[in-house]
Amino acid sequence: MLGHLVQLEVEELIAKRDWAGLRAAFEDMDDADLAEVITDLPSEDEGILFRLLPKDRAGKVFSHLPVEQQAELVSSLSSEQTAELVGAMSPDDRVMLLDDLPAEITRRILDGLPPQALAATRTLLGYPADTAGHVMTPEYVALRPDMTAHEAIDAVRRSTRRTETFSTLFVVDPAGRYVSDLSLAELVKSSPDARVGDLDLRAPVAIPARTDVAEVVRMFKKYDRNALPVVDDAGLLLGIITVDDALDISQTEDTESAQRFGGLEAIETPYARTPFTTLLRKRGGWLSVLFLGEMLTATAMGRFQHELEAAVILAMFIPLIISSGGNSGSQAATLIVRSLALGELQLSDWWRVGLREAASGALLGCWLGVIGFARVILWQRMGWYDFGPHYVGLAVTVWVSLVGVVAFGTMTGSMLPFLLRAVRLDPATSSAPFVATLVDVTGLVIYFTAAALILRGTIL
Repeated sequence: MLGHLVQLEVEELIAKRDWAGLRAAFEDMDDADLAEVITDLPSEDEGILFRLLPKDRAGKVFSHLPVEQQAELVSSLSSEQTAELVGAMSPDDRVMLLDDLPAEITRRILDGLPPQALAATRTLLGYPADTAGHVMTPEYVALRPDMTAHEAIDAVRRSTRRTETFSTLFVVDPAGRYVSDLSLAELVKSSPDARVGDLDLRAPVAIPARTDVAEVVRMFKKYDRNALPVVDDAGLLLGIITVDDALDISQTEDTESAQRFGGLEAIETPYARTPFTTLLRKRGGWLSVLFLGEMLTATAMGRFQHELEAAVILAMFIPLIISSGGNSGSQAATLIVRSLALGELQLSDWWRVGLREAASGALLGCWLGVIGFARVILWQRMGWYDFGPHYVGLAVTVWVSLVGVVAFGTMTGSMLPFLLRAVRLDPATSSAPFVATLVDVTGLVIYFTAAALILRGTIL
C-alpha cells in the first residue's frame, strides 16, 4: 500500500514538473524501492527520473531494474548517459544486460566503457552463456596466507577495488590460486598478529568456470555460503558468485522450467512486456507438435470404428479413461522433474523410480477402476441411466481399462524425464501436455482392446 502511495505521489510530481519535489522524495527512498517505483511508471517517464538522480546513485538504482527494462531505458538515453549508467554497474549485472541487447547497441556500450570495466566485461562475455564464468563478478577481496590479521584488515580497509561482498574474504597463494575463504567476522575477532593461513579457514569449495548455472544453484544450497569462488582449470581465482546472483539464477531457471512444463518455449521477458509476435512463436511451435500428436488419437479412434458402431455406449467413457491416464502421467512427470532439478534423484535411480511408479500406477488405477465400476453399477441399479443388459461387463471393462491406462500414464510420466536427461535435454520438456498426448493415444488402444476381449459375444 505504501509503495502504491509513493508511486501516485511520484506520478503527480512528474505531471506538475516539480523536479525539486521529486529530488526530495527520492532522498528518503531505498535504491531498491525507487527502482520498484520506476518499474511501474510509463516508459516515457523513466528517462526523466534517471536524469534527476546523481550519477553514482543512478547506476545503483539502474542495477535493481529488471534486465528487460534496463534494455528499454538504454534505448531512450543518450550515449553519454548510457555509458555512465552501465559503467556504474557490477560486471556480472552489466553482462546480463548486454546479453539482452541487440549487437549494435552492445558494441556502442562497450566502446564507451573505461578500459578496466571493458576488460572485465569482455572476460565474462568470453564464457558460454549459462555457465558460472559468464555470471560471475571479478569484484572481490583477496588475501594472502602469510598476511597477519592486522595487515589483512588494513588491506580490506584500503581496498579501492569495488566488491559485491565484504562478508566473505578469499585467500589466494602468490600465484593467484584459490586456497580457501574466511568470514570477515572471523578475521576481526582474531589476534592482530595471527597469520591468515593459521586462522579457522573454511573447507575450500570452488566452482569451475564452465559449470552450468543450474549446478551453481545446487552448490549454494548444499554449502550454505554467501559467496562462492569461480576458478579456472589451474585453480586460479577468476571471480565470485554471490548468493543474490544465485537467487536470480534460480528464479530464471524455475521460470523457464515451468514454461517448458506448460508446453511452450521459454520466454525470457515478462508476459506484459513480451511482443505479441514472440508469444505466438513461442507457443505455436509446441502447440503444432502436440496437435500432430493428437492426430494419432483420431487415427486410433478410426481403427476402432467398428467397435464404436457396434456399441456406441463405449464412447461415453472415452474422456473418463484417457483423462485419468493423462492426469496420472502429469502427476508423475511433475514429481520426477522437480526431484531431478533439486538433485534428489540421479539418472542411475531410474530403475528404482520405475518399480515404485509401476506399483503406484497399478494401485491408483485399481482405485479409480473401483470408482468407475461403482459408477456404472450404481447408475444402472438406481435407474439413472440404462447401460443395457450387459452393464456388468461394461463396468468391468471400465475398471480394467483404468488400471491399464493409469499404470501406463504413470510409467510414461516418470520415465520420460530420465530419458530426456540421458540424452542431455531438459527434463522439463516432458511437459504435462506432451505426456497427456502420448497417453491419449495409448489409452484408446488399451480401452478398446479391453472392450474387445471382455465384451466379445455380448455388445460387440
